[in-house]
Amino acid sequence: MEKLTVIIPCNTEADNIVAALESVKWADELIVVDSFSEDNTPELARQYTDKVWQRAYKGPADQKNWAIPQASHQWVLLMDADERITPALREEICTILANSPSYDAYWIPRQSYFMGQKVRYSGWQGDKVVRLIDRDKCRYDAKQVHEEIDTRGLKVATLKNKMDHFTYKDMNHFLDKMRRYSEWSAKDHLARTPKVGYYHLYIKPLARFFKHYIIQLGFLDGKVGFIISVIMAWGVFLRYVNIKEILLTKKQKM
Repeated sequence: MEKLTVIIPCNTEADNIVAALESVKWADELIVVDSFSEDNTPELARQYTDKVWQRAYKGPADQKNWAIPQASHQWVLLMDADERITPALREEICTILANSPSYDAYWIPRQSYFMGQKVRYSGWQGDKVVRLIDRDKCRYDAKQVHEEIDTRGLKVATLKNKMDHFTYKDMNHFLDKMRRYSEWSAKDHLARTPKVGYYHLYIKPLARFFKHYIIQLGFLDGKVGFIISVIMAWGVFLRYVNIKEILLTKKQKM
């Protein structure tokens, strides 16, 4: 049976790290890469592993790409602190590792929860991430937001069972995260956005709301679906506000 290393990058996740590590304590190796938390996340993590390393954070892809080669075992499961491996998913992963994996990487579906509710629609129903990977073949792309394993040239399959994803602790956490994402997303979109106009500031946010709430059936999630759709649209608006500020700053320096 192939052995498994679990890697969890984190920052200030005292509310989450114990539950995350509990869900993977069966793995052969646990590595926590902490970006200098402002709480006792590292101390809590050391209750599960002595491989708790601190490293300055430059971005999600950079942090994970640094961590992957540190794994002692060829097969790596990457997790965020707000994710949990369910018993059914653990069994599926162990079965794959016991039978010599025939793929280079595996997509894992996620079941998200928000405001104490399972989110069944709102654009989150098809959420999946490449997280079970061959250490020697897989690395993340350079995106700052929604970074993903570059699967070009790789054999990739999708697992049947989902991991639980407690993506936002509360409304303030959701809003704070969207602010950060909008800043990172602005950097990702800057090269292909030479000018910000009404289309970017009005039409694109409205289109994002329509996509989440109507096309992706957010209305079936009730009030939670409406809140998710509004905040996702707000995030798009903030992205282009940030791009506009960057472009203005560059123009002033010329």
